[in-house]
Amino acid sequence: MDRNLRPESSTSPHPRRWMRTLLLAVAVAGIGAGTAVPQAALAQAESGRSMSVPISPNAPERYVVKQGDTLWDISAMYLNDPWYWPEIWYVNPSIRNPHLIFPGDVLTFSYIDGKPRVSLEAASAMRLSPEMRTSDLSGAIRAIPYDLLMDFVGRPSLLDRDEVRNAPYIVGMRDRHIVGSTTNEVYSRGLDNPPAGMRYNIINVGEELRDPDDGDLLGYIGHFAGLGEVIQSSGAVVPGDASIFKMQREEPLTHLRVVETGREILQGDRVFPAQAEFGADFVLTAPSNDAILGQIIAIVDGVYVAGKYQVVAINRGKRHGLAPGNLLGVFYRGELVRDRFDRQNWSAYTANYDRVRLPDERSATVLLFTVKNRMSYGLVVQSSQVIRRGDFIASPRYGHKEGGSTDFAH
Repeated sequence: MDRNLRPESSTSPHPRRWMRTLLLAVAVAGIGAGTAVPQAALAQAESGRSMSVPISPNAPERYVVKQGDTLWDISAMYLNDPWYWPEIWYVNPSIRNPHLIFPGDVLTFSYIDGKPRVSLEAASAMRLSPEMRTSDLSGAIRAIPYDLLMDFVGRPSLLDRDEVRNAPYIVGMRDRHIVGSTTNEVYSRGLDNPPAGMRYNIINVGEELRDPDDGDLLGYIGHFAGLGEVIQSSGAVVPGDASIFKMQREEPLTHLRVVETGREILQGDRVFPAQAEFGADFVLTAPSNDAILGQIIAIVDGVYVAGKYQVVAINRGKRHGLAPGNLLGVFYRGELVRDRFDRQNWSAYTANYDRVRLPDERSATVLLFTVKNRMSYGLVVQSSQVIRRGDFIASPRYGHKEGGSTDFAH
């Protein structure tokens, strides 16, 4: 039953009046030291509104950050919905780099101006003295466990359409080999004179990823073919265009030794740096577009179902208002069942049965870490059910935990 449609009893007090009375009584009497209700909370109760930030009932008053913690882990300790973290994180202006949290820092939970806040304990202000902070900025905790994404970034398995179109590629192999494998040597076209010893992943472009809405090509599945190490870059004479009568130009080709293979290497396989950087970290947020609606179009490793800490692709991106750090809810469509019971006689079956679709239910939360124009990649950070290709994505504010299920068919 919808909690907003629950009938009122004429003999029981209105819940808002009851809460207002309780808060006023607590403010007057107090319940132990340091538990006085903030004035802002009283004002909200008086106006019939509740605190909008979903604080966890088990939120610790004091927490020491440990090695291996992530912002997702910490925010989940304080919030029922971690994407509200920016609303409770208190930026202390007296602390250098106040947005960064390091192992050993102490976080405290309190109310500031009537609002719930998590902040660095005052003792951490000693980071103002550079000599007291010996770890560099890379030691700060990340939003999510980035080590889980290194294989994905270093050996890309979901490729954006433009990424494939513009990437360097294998143009040929030494000694007239048709396919390449370990100990073979190959040549890449399109690399910009990389130094000897630099390594590149060789990726075979596989199945197409198309938008289920309009059939447009968004990208491809990538398959790891091999790892190549640069021997040298050299010039090759290439026609200026299709005509042999035009001027010719010299274009560098990169000579690579294959040091590892995952499958046969073919002409046309794309080449990507073996070491990729994520760049700056991001803040956990809900998408700015509350009406966002899309689908899971691919799961890394070519499997049909995904769970926690797997990477998925969705058919929504920058043009739909998404950004790195956005969290999305994943929903599976309710099954279509047959109601075989006779409504007039509940114990009897009927041949004229109705078809009833069960509600769509929230199954997981995905955090986006790479956002392209029309496609994004995300890490599954929480799941209660398996995720399948074709499952729907929507704002994390929707779902059975808070507002009931959503019928995406209408």
